[in-house]
Amino acid sequence: MNSGMNNCESRSLEETAKFAAEWLAMASQNRENADGALVVGLSGHLGAGKTAFVKLVARELGVEETVTSPTFVIMKIYETKNPPFKRLVHVDAYRLERREELEALRFEYVVADPGNLVMIEWPENVGLEVGAAGLDSRLKFEIRDGVYLIADK
Repeated sequence: MNSGMNNCESRSLEETAKFAAEWLAMASQNRENADGALVVGLSGHLGAGKTAFVKLVARELGVEETVTSPTFVIMKIYETKNPPFKRLVHVDAYRLERREELEALRFEYVVADPGNLVMIEWPENVGLEVGAAGLDSRLKFEIRDGVYLIADK
């Protein structure tokens, strides 16, 4: 595994799991006075590893349920056993076209809760970007020559 502070080149699930643990440790810092959820966008083509990464983060957080892609239900919420987050909220916006479609999920309440880690696949479909538009950070996933690449953008 070749992993910089915010980037990872992974050739195995084990390497990606190590990066997920490192990423979660960094993302979890300074959460004690947070005024809202940590909201992370996950971008990349189908099959690039977004859901696999969420599953690995869930494992680190002590989620006991099987994490599956919320493609058809749009959002799934998992209780965590390990701090600093109380819940992992997994959103798949692949089938959505507008940010307003998130309102039906009571999204504004989800992102207001500092106990939530919100991971959104396909954030660009609903106009979520890093900064004022709602994302704290964004990870970009791609596969090149059989190597999974994850970059913090």
